[in-house]
Amino acid sequence: LVLNMQDYTAKLSDFGLAKAGPQGDETHVSTRVMGTYGYAAPEYVMTGHLTARSDVYSFGVVLLEMLTGRKSVDKTRPRKEQNLVDWARPKLNDKRKLLQIIDPRLENQYSVKAAQKACSLAYYCLSQNPKARPLMSDVVETLQPLQCTSDSLIPGGTTGAAFAMGGVPDYRMHRRFAKNAGPGAICRSSPNQSCSPGGPAACRVR
Repeated sequence: LVLNMQDYTAKLSDFGLAKAGPQGDETHVSTRVMGTYGYAAPEYVMTGHLTARSDVYSFGVVLLEMLTGRKSVDKTRPRKEQNLVDWARPKLNDKRKLLQIIDPRLENQYSVKAAQKACSLAYYCLSQNPKARPLMSDVVETLQPLQCTSDSLIPGGTTGAAFAMGGVPDYRMHRRFAKNAGPGAICRSSPNQSCSPGGPAACRVR
């Protein structure tokens, strides 16, 4: 589970972490690297330092699973496509390529504009540099304009990953995409007027 607290602090549940979050003036916690491969931020894997920006990265992986209908790691795919982030992120900020990665089971029944904004958000959430990632409060603002609009609501089918906007009160909780984007899953989310496909100014970051 990806949980969003009252103050928009991102929390991961059932991630296997052994320590609570940073206390006082600390900005991170240090712990033995644990958790599900494919979701952990690169700086956490390298150093064991866990920050709020690490959780933003993990949320970006979940969002990418929603968009593509793929697992974060899938050993059954060709070698270059086994790691979802490595395969998809270079395409997320390219309007000519990003539609190539959208779950084909949607059969083009989705808002291109909403998909572009969600892809742009995922692109920044998955930045290698933690400081380049948006805050979770910015993620919420990015998702909200796409909530429950006639242009972005996509009906959930029984065979594909439904990219449906709306329905989660106050954006408090996002469930990991149905056991790694399984058939028939529906993930509801909410995006931000300050985020759009394009350059670094597309998402507000601090």
